[in-house]
Parts: sequence; structure tokens; C-alpha cells
Amino acid sequence: MAGRRRKNGGASAGEGAAEAVLPADMELQDLYGAFAAHGLDDEDLDDAAVLVPPVKLPPEQELAEQAKAVPMFGYALALARWASPHRTVDEFGDLVEEDRAPAARLLGLAPAEGEVPEEAEVEALRAWSLACDLDLVELGTTKDGEHVAVPGPDLEPAEQGDPDTVLELWLTAAGIVRELAVEADSLPEEDEEEGAEPAPADGGEEDEDGLNEVEEARDAAAELLDEALQVLYETTAFADPGNETVPLGVLAALLVVPEGEEPSEELLGDITDVMVALDPMLGDLAELGLLDYRPIDPELFDEEEGEEPVVGEAPLDEEESARFGLVRLTPLGQYGIRQWLLEDGYDAPLVGELAQGDAAELLRGVCESANVLPEEELRVWVEGREPVPAARELLAAARGDDAYGPLRRMLCVSALNLLGAEAEPAVREVLDDPELGGSARAWLSALGATDVPVPERSMALWTVVDTFAAQLLDSGGDAALLRELITDLPVKGDPAAWFGELWRVDHPYTADVLEAIGELHTDRALAKEARKAAFKARSKG
Repeated sequence: MAGRRRKNGGASAGEGAAEAVLPADMELQDLYGAFAAHGLDDEDLDDAAVLVPPVKLPPEQELAEQAKAVPMFGYALALARWASPHRTVDEFGDLVEEDRAPAARLLGLAPAEGEVPEEAEVEALRAWSLACDLDLVELGTTKDGEHVAVPGPDLEPAEQGDPDTVLELWLTAAGIVRELAVEADSLPEEDEEEGAEPAPADGGEEDEDGLNEVEEARDAAAELLDEALQVLYETTAFADPGNETVPLGVLAALLVVPEGEEPSEELLGDITDVMVALDPMLGDLAELGLLDYRPIDPELFDEEEGEEPVVGEAPLDEEESARFGLVRLTPLGQYGIRQWLLEDGYDAPLVGELAQGDAAELLRGVCESANVLPEEELRVWVEGREPVPAARELLAAARGDDAYGPLRRMLCVSALNLLGAEAEPAVREVLDDPELGGSARAWLSALGATDVPVPERSMALWTVVDTFAAQLLDSGGDAALLRELITDLPVKGDPAAWFGELWRVDHPYTADVLEAIGELHTDRALAKEARKAAFKARSKG
């Protein structure tokens, strides 16, 4: 599947502090930008790492119930049970003519009495084919040469709702439908319209060229669908509950328009082409429950006198916009795409995976993982814990002068905020701790405490460096954000004296902080003092 990529330098405590891989590398605007590595050249791709955002998934039992509720999947289960103890089939394993109408009635696709519509029989045959593909029924031949189908070994556990069995079967079915959707989209238009197979090759050069064209079309369709599913996966991961639906035009624009650019007239045409290409493929995937999909209104083509409708030509209200297609990735869809990503070797985490250990494992994992939602991991970890013991564990884990120390302490404060005022006794226990005392005092003051002692000068300066270092790491070097932080630094009256104290602070990030201030501060004189102090801090080491 398509993967998002970014620079990933990595760092250890012995390397430059600003080189650490940090949670802030996973910016939302990065995920909404040029998907599938648009804009990166081959050299960039060699140095890039794939980022997949963490997602929340329901329990597997709930996912299995959702899978069984998918009509096409349920049809396959019902027909497999209907085959018990055995069912006569033709030489290709399809239902014989006389069984097709009863199968359609069994599935509720046709009335119990009267004529069975042809489309109902076709739907029943599709469901039977899926049951065969999933080995819910097994095909064989009797001693008398009769072709028969019998229920397969996975039918009973699937009917009973065994999550492993159901989800494995559903994922196989989703993969089949995904492949068939791509195959259908890559057929030549005349073959697709007539429902025919591509013309057989005669072995000539012209036939070979035709086969190559079909293969290229198939690869292009597969790539487009993979990229679209990846975009949906990423946007759904960040969407607020209830806001997961994406207009098809927006999805196509995310695939076509380079990051930071407005769509030109030419790009609007490309967006429309992508929408039209995705429309039938997304419709096929919706049949297996990967998506909730409202297809493009076919009347739009009639209104355009047979031409493809072009999006973006004029503002549309919500209802008119919906006519161009709406798509929402379901929890089953998230599960399926994540499994495909894992099979392809990508790191596709779940929200809360880093919150299963102790506080040290939590903070270390959040610091070292590029594709993580820190607040969510902290929230999962503190949920259900006693505030005071949890706060003590977090504070103990926050200590340390390694490369991630400042970031751990910042995350610790965030976790304390989630624990709330009940954590206050544990925080008061570290007021005199040289690494935690400054942050503890700030946290208590923010809580409204009025008896918080003023920190000693050395503690206050160390905390300034540590706090700025955490922001420097967490921002990933975002100049605009860092400039805002710099304006809040307590530099008053005599910058030379203040920086003269600061460069002496015994903190592993002192020089890095001073260099950042010297580079970004808008006051040239103050920036110069910061650079001089940074040089002294480097020389001190």
C-alpha cells in the first residue's frame, strides 16, 4: 500500500540533541499534504521513513460482529450452510441452474413466490463464488463423477462468531474484492461496458501491446486505490468522532494537488478524472463493509450532456456537494487497511499500544516513536489509575539527563494534568528535586496553590533551559513556534548578565537552547548575546 514518508534522522544521547526523532514530526498538515511521497525525488525516498498514524479500533469481538453483519459476507455464510450436507454444482463449481432461484430466495433477494429477477440470481451466484473463494464450501467429485460442494471446516467457527476465524475470512474476502475492483477498473471501456472478457491474444505484436496496456492500466488503478485508502486511513485517524466522512472531491484533491498549492484549471480536470476512476472501485469495497459510500450521482453526467462533471467550477451547498460522492472508512476498513500495511512491512500502531507498560516504558515509547499521538497514549495510561501512585511513577520516570530527558518531563506534566488535583501530594514530594522542582512548582501554581515556594536561582535557570529544550525537541525546529516561546523568556534589563548566568547552567541542552535563541530572536542585540553565550557553553564542555 502507499506509505507516507518523511525525513528520519534518528539520534542517540551522544548525537546532536536536535536530531532526535520526535512526536512532533507527525504534524497533521504533513499527513494532509502530498500523499504517497509526492514532491520527493528518488534520493529523498532513499532517506525517508514511512509514517502511518495510530488508529483506534474496537475490540476484535466487535469487529467480528460487524463483519458478520456485512450482507455479502453474511450471504456467503448462509449459502455455505445451505450446502450441507452437500450440494450439486456444475463442473466450474457454480450453482446449477435449478438451484439459483432457491439460493436467491434463501438470501432474501427475491420474493418467496413468483418469478426471481435475473439480478437476484446473479447476486446469489456472486455470494456463492465468495463462499467458494473463502473455502466456506469445498468442491469435490463423487465416485459417480458428480460435482458437489460441502461445507468447509471454517464455517462452524465463523457462524459461532469466533473473532480470529471471522476476521481472517473477512480480510480474505476484502482482498478479493479489492483485487477484482482494480481488475474491473483496468478493463478497456468497450469490454467493461459489455461485461465481456478482454479479447484473447493471437500472439502478435499488437496483442502483446494490448496486454501491456491492460497491465499498465491495472497497475495504475491499483496504485490509485492504494493511495486513496491510505489517505482515508490517515484522515480518519485524526478525525473527530462523527466527522470521518470525506467528500470524494476532497479525497481526489488530496491525491492530485501538490501540498501548499491551489488547484489550477488543469488540476481540477485531474481531480474529476480521479473521482470518476475511484467511484466504481470504492463502490465495490463498500459491499464488503470497508467503506460507507455514496457514489457520484449518475444524473450529473446527464446534466452535463454526457460529459464528465467537473468539480470546483463553482461553490456548492452541502447537498449538491454530496452528489459528487461521499466516503467514510468504517472501523472494519481501518482494521483491513492496517492489516494490509502490516503485511507490507509498515509500522501501523494502535492508539494505546505504548500505554501497556509502566510509566518509564510509556514516556520512553512516546519520546522515541515518530508516529504517535502523545496525549492519547497518556490518556490511556492514566485511565483507571490511582492519581498519587501514578504521579509518583511518572515523576520518577521523568528524571534523567539523556537526549529525551526534557521531553519526558514535559510529557510527565501533561500526564499530571490528566490526573488532576488529586496528584498534588506526589508533586509536592519533589519540590526540592533539582530536575523536577521547577516544573512541580509551575504545575502547583497553575493548579491555584498559593503556598508554592520560590525556586532557588539555579533551579529556576535550569528549568528555563529544560523547558525550552523540551519545546525545541517537541516542535521539531518549528521556527514560528520557537519565536513565540523566545518572547516569553525572562530576559529583562541586562541580557548580557542573564545570558552570562544561563550559559553556566549544567544541562546537556544549554548550548542548543542558546544557539536556537541566537538564531531566532528578533532583537539583534539580544540574539548576539545569546550566540556569544552559546559559544561559551560549547567551549565549557
